[in-house]
Order: sequence, then structure tokens, then C-alpha cells
Amino acid sequence: MSTTAPSLNNTAPAAPGADAAPVALGADEVPVVPGADKSPVRAGAASGAAPTTAASVTTPPSPAPRGTRRRALDWRLRFGVLCLVWGFSFLFIKVGTQGYAPLQVTFGRLAFGSVVLVAVLVAKRERLPRSARTWGHLAVAAFFLNALPFSLFAYAELTIPSTLAGICNASSPLWGMALSLVALSEDRPTRRRVAGLGLGFLGVLTVLGAWQGFSGTDPTGTAMALGASLCYPIGWIYVRRTLAGAEDSNVALAGTQMLLATAQVGVVTALFTSVPAAFPVVPLLAVVALGALGTGFAFLLQYGLVAEVGPTTAQMVTYFVPVIATTAGVALLGESLSWNTPVGALIVLAGAALTQSRPRRRDRSSRP
Repeated sequence: MSTTAPSLNNTAPAAPGADAAPVALGADEVPVVPGADKSPVRAGAASGAAPTTAASVTTPPSPAPRGTRRRALDWRLRFGVLCLVWGFSFLFIKVGTQGYAPLQVTFGRLAFGSVVLVAVLVAKRERLPRSARTWGHLAVAAFFLNALPFSLFAYAELTIPSTLAGICNASSPLWGMALSLVALSEDRPTRRRVAGLGLGFLGVLTVLGAWQGFSGTDPTGTAMALGASLCYPIGWIYVRRTLAGAEDSNVALAGTQMLLATAQVGVVTALFTSVPAAFPVVPLLAVVALGALGTGFAFLLQYGLVAEVGPTTAQMVTYFVPVIATTAGVALLGESLSWNTPVGALIVLAGAALTQSRPRRRDRSSRP
């Protein structure tokens, strides 16, 4: 799910993590806007699954410069942890909604994610942005990259399994591809990308069992999950158009966006829900894990991966999240799985990968 703002330098986004991933991390997917250090990061994905955007750069990452301090943990291990965190985010949402209202789950997720990011800001002695313009744009980004998709996924999982929500989240790159062709003039359609777009949506229809009249799936819940995945590229395009010149750091922008999203959902939650009569422990722990791990910690993990190995490698997390979400839902929640679900998911991921690929340029010097 994406939970944070996307990178403004055509790099991979945050999604989706379970919502992909990071501005702040969904899984659900989460990308973030580049700050003063100009290091691109994916926004979003905090939702649990980190989706990639259609404008992602596919050039190989540059090796780390000499003298760079090596991480305590190998990047492959941290990559695996990020896949697990975002993949399990959909399970956490499902468990959380078993004890609390969807808006309360979303508010808790954002609140605990904000605590993590604010703690990092304090530790690094960084300030929040001072520009009113930046706050205004981040408020819009917070709505499309955090508040709205997180809420939609929470409501969707009242009626659909977490496995289906995770697979719907994987369609975010397809939506991004379609929107970028309209909204971003530099993204020109190619046969390869259009074919990937068509293949991806064919996979969605396969997952939903279109030939059976979508029997066995709740249309409202499924529409909410697909709508949540659509929110991420909308937010990404907005951030790219409005905050490309931001001088603040990634963590400052992500922390501000997360705080704004928490405030937005907090107001709605106070108006439309009542204080829970009880606080069941297991759903509460699921909400804490969803926020602190799947949103806050996942953003920091994704940020470090992009800085170390580059966006092209880091964005590959998108293709593992639905696999983990499906495995967790079936193994731990006992959700049923028909043949068309994994087959359709593979088709969706193949289409998403095709939309992100670019044909290799021929070396002119090798031509006769």
C-alpha cells in the first residue's frame, strides 16, 4: 500500500504496500517527494502495499560512493522485511476491523505512523516545512495518498477477504499508467505499455471471475479496494506537479503529510463514530502494527533501500506484496482461494511489469 507521496524524479513510488506503501509509506504502497537532500523515495505504499508508478525510471542504480557507511543489515534482508511488513498490512487491516470501526482503524494507523516519523524528525533535529504553500499541497497529498485510500481499504475489508484487497492494490501501477498518459505529457504511449495495461486489467477481471458474473465477490467492497489503488497515482501525479521544487527533506515532508492525514481522518472519525465500548487486545495490536510498522517503519525502510540500491530495485517489492498478502490471508485467516485468484494476480503483476518496462536502446556504434 502506498502511504506517502511519490518521488518527483520519475522514480518508483511508496505503495502499497498493503496499500503500498511511501508521502509517508502503501503497502498499502508508499513514494515520497525528494527533499533537500534530493534523494528520491517512493511515496505511499504505507497502506500496505507499495505500488509503482508508470513514470518509474528503469536505469540501474549507481553504486554507493566510497566512504559511505555500510548498513548493519544487508539490503536484501531489509528488502525481505519490507515485503513482509507491507504484505501483512492487509491482514492487520482485516483483524483491526474485527474490533473497531474502519475509520478508527485508519485513524489509529495514521496516528501510530505519525509517532514513528515525528520521533525520527526529533532525533534528526529536523523541522517541519514552514511554507504555507507546501502545507497546502501536502494536505491534498495526504488526502489522496493516506486518508482516502487507507479508509477505503478498511471499509473494503469488511466485505472482501484480505487476499482480494492485496491483489486489488497491485493494480495501482496500471491506474498510474493510464492516468500518466493523460496527465503527464512526457509519458508517451508505446505498444509495450498499452499491451501491459490491457493485460493487467484482464488479470483484474480474472481475479473477480468476470465470466461468472463476478459471483462470490462483493461488488461494493471490491470497488472500494480498486478505488483505493486508484488514489495513489492521482496523489503521485499531484505531488509531482506541485512539490517538485520543495526544499524540505523527505522525512520532514512525509511527517507533515502523515500528521495532516491523521488530522483529516481524526475529524471525520470524531463526527461519524463513537468511542469504543471496549478495546479488544488483538485488534488493537493489529492497528498498532499497521501504523508503527506498516506505515511509519516501512517508510524509513523504503527510503533507505531507494537511497542504497536505487528505485528500480526497491520498487520490486510491489510484486511480492500480493503474494505475501494472499499467503497470510489463507494460512492465518483461513480465507478461501479459488484458482482464478492466483492466476489473475499473476496476470495483473505481469501487466504491471510490462507497463514499467522500456525497450532497450540499440547501440548506434554497433550498427553496420
